[in-house]
Amino acid sequence: MKKYLIMLVMLFTMGVNVFAEDTNATEAERIERYNVKVNTSRLASYLQLSSDQIDAVEAVTHELSNDLLFAAVQDGETSRMAVTNNLINKNVKHMSYILNKEQLHKYLIVLNATINNRELSR
Repeated sequence: MKKYLIMLVMLFTMGVNVFAEDTNATEAERIERYNVKVNTSRLASYLQLSSDQIDAVEAVTHELSNDLLFAAVQDGETSRMAVTNNLINKNVKHMSYILNKEQLHKYLIVLNATINNRELSR
């Protein structure tokens, strides 16, 4: 019985931490987290892009960077996450028009790693 009580208390405290908004994070820290700058030349090399694709990918990644800064200043974690998810989905949709299947797969791996490293998924 004691184990169950301890487990419930632990789950409750973990749940509170998950749903708490970034109380320690200031707006500047949040903006820094959402400030994603893409090195287009390295991305182009990794994805083996053609010259036409490079220009299009550069425009789409620049748009994503600017839009993520907009998401960073949204009030409330729920609103910020909704805006971020919409922006990422829009970016993937645009990239699907530009990249072939193999390139898109590689791009999704890089994008997913960036989202996880920047903690944009929470």
